[in-house]
Amino acid sequence: MRFIVLLLTFLTTSAFAADEQARWRAEAADTEIVRDDWGIAHVHGRTDADAVFGMIYAQAEDDFNRIESNYLTALGRVAEAEGAPALYQDLRQRLFIDPAVLQAAYAHSPPWLVALMDAWADGLNDYLATHPQVHPRVLAHFEPWMALSFTEGSIGGDIERVNLSPLEAFYTGKQVPLTAAERGLTVREPSGSNGIVIAPANTRAGHALLLINPHTSFFFRSELQMSSDEGLHVYGAATWGQFFIYQGFNEHVGFMHTSTGADNVDEFAEDIVHRNDKLFYQYGHELRPLDTRVIAVRYRTPDGGMAVKTFTTYRTVHGPIIREADGHWISIALMNRPLEALEQSYLRTKTTDYASYLKVAELAANSSNNTLFADTKGEIAYLHPQFMPRRDARFDYTQPVDGADPATDWKGPTPLAELPHLLNPANGWIFNTNDWPYSAAGPESPKLKDYPRYMDRVGENPRGVHATQLLTDRKDFTLESLEAAAFDSYLPALASLVPKLVAAYDALPAGEPLKGRLHDPVELLRHWDFRWSDHSLATSLAVSWGNALWEATAAQAAAAHPVGLARYDELADTPAAQQLQLLAASCEQLTKDFGNWRVPWGELNRFQRTSGAIVQPFSDASPSIPVPFASARWGSLASFGARRYDGTRRLYGSSGNSFVAVVEFGPKIRALAVTAGGESGDPKSAHFDDQAIRYARGQLRSVYFYPEDLEGHIERRYHPGE
Repeated sequence: MRFIVLLLTFLTTSAFAADEQARWRAEAADTEIVRDDWGIAHVHGRTDADAVFGMIYAQAEDDFNRIESNYLTALGRVAEAEGAPALYQDLRQRLFIDPAVLQAAYAHSPPWLVALMDAWADGLNDYLATHPQVHPRVLAHFEPWMALSFTEGSIGGDIERVNLSPLEAFYTGKQVPLTAAERGLTVREPSGSNGIVIAPANTRAGHALLLINPHTSFFFRSELQMSSDEGLHVYGAATWGQFFIYQGFNEHVGFMHTSTGADNVDEFAEDIVHRNDKLFYQYGHELRPLDTRVIAVRYRTPDGGMAVKTFTTYRTVHGPIIREADGHWISIALMNRPLEALEQSYLRTKTTDYASYLKVAELAANSSNNTLFADTKGEIAYLHPQFMPRRDARFDYTQPVDGADPATDWKGPTPLAELPHLLNPANGWIFNTNDWPYSAAGPESPKLKDYPRYMDRVGENPRGVHATQLLTDRKDFTLESLEAAAFDSYLPALASLVPKLVAAYDALPAGEPLKGRLHDPVELLRHWDFRWSDHSLATSLAVSWGNALWEATAAQAAAAHPVGLARYDELADTPAAQQLQLLAASCEQLTKDFGNWRVPWGELNRFQRTSGAIVQPFSDASPSIPVPFASARWGSLASFGARRYDGTRRLYGSSGNSFVAVVEFGPKIRALAVTAGGESGDPKSAHFDDQAIRYARGQLRSVYFYPEDLEGHIERRYHPGE
């Protein structure tokens, strides 16, 4: 058996040039990986490039599948693995990502960034060469320029704003109905994150504090540390396959990104004119020829072969055409600055204070995230997305604007000083929960009247209400009490909705059949404190009813108030009779599933990890763990997005709290953290689910940030390839 492995290794590595292999061995010799007792990689390199080589190698050891999957998406090559159903996902990506353009950008990148991209590709290729048992679905060799295809660490990039059904309809000429999700009719967990920063004046120790709490699909990021002799020393969460820490901290600063509600992706309704068998679009008083580009998308056929489908795509000065509506072709404008985005994403991990962080932000290549910032100088800050085009506020950019009118065009970037921002507000705290910036620091927040309406399109949300309650007038925060706040169990949205349900019940006449049928459930809810716990019966009932109410009102709400607190006003205005009927139906469903409607929340709400698959299978027959926290939809800061699946009676979580950390910026950094499940994607690894119990109980563990912290906690020390 050992001979076969050695032979396979020889055959695999022999496919690479000898000079490549020599380079990898030199990089590996200058890189050390230390695995702690949670399996987390602490990577140190002689240079930053060596650290990148080691950290991406370590990521590949933990979950190469997720790395490859992310780059199949980023490069528009999913269909090469999954077949024709992914054709239009790939086409959408390829409208913006052109390999030739990225290769040219790589060739003109600054030398320091070229070195990092080269090391990134080397680390992945070295991993594949030394692990012949790993069989990539498509990407058997990585090129350095590929790093430019995936430069922003959010769970969903701006490109995903383009719906696939109308894109397919436009480029095939077929009728393709919108999916329920595209129509806003599905019950979806609110995506995004929580970030909180506390000023020294509001803490017992006099040190700034930071909460890092991304809400993503589970297992979306790797927790790790990377350092070098060139001054790199950063810890946090890296999106699988990227060579920078996306949310984390170094010895001086910490940064948390939350998905923004800013409107910086716009659609333009283009007037198309046919003349002499050519296509033009109206722009002001002139007709301009449509730009065309043929895109060839490869896809896997059912027999395992490969085929190609070609599309002639169109573009105006605003961007590519993505659909047709009301007699117009619709183009879309969004940020597409891969070189600057990669520079900004990496350079901010080496900043030392607010001034240096802001200097990096001037690259203006962060489009989809707000930033919460804290540092060892005691400064705290909020930054709005730095890519924010200036526009004419007369127009409503939440809808397609007239592409023929040059007045609707973007007018260049908005300077950072003109964006909503906060630095050291007098109240001593700042938060963001994917809501608007106008409540980020209570009365010290930026003022809505001072900014164009396109600076926000979502308004406030229940998590923002919750955070404000926790932070206001509190001056005694510690690292541990910030951790407790992150897991505070109050559900403000249900606290506002349930009393109206109870009032509707109380208004029923004595002879109404529901009066007796719902007496006990309503009494349970009447005396509920609106807090989740794993033993709470009321939480199970209230969430089941709330989910049913949300789904029943989805159609009208999607049209009227799809986001923000206005969505909850829509729920509250649901006719009383319908609210009560939905409560009765919820009791019936719980009784059908569990034999009684009195079900402890932890019995219903579960965490399960049994497979390394990216899309997790769920089964009531397999082991699972009770989870006390609830959906962000109801204002739970500790978000757990769970639902029933085919064949299950329990709710299983697949998104929400993923990586959670609290950081204290004293003379020495002190931090606590937890990662959903564990660090490894391999079910055979001890670190596949060793953090699951801690995760479900909200019990963070100590972060080993300094070498002395690692003493007594080292599981393995090695160079890549050993």
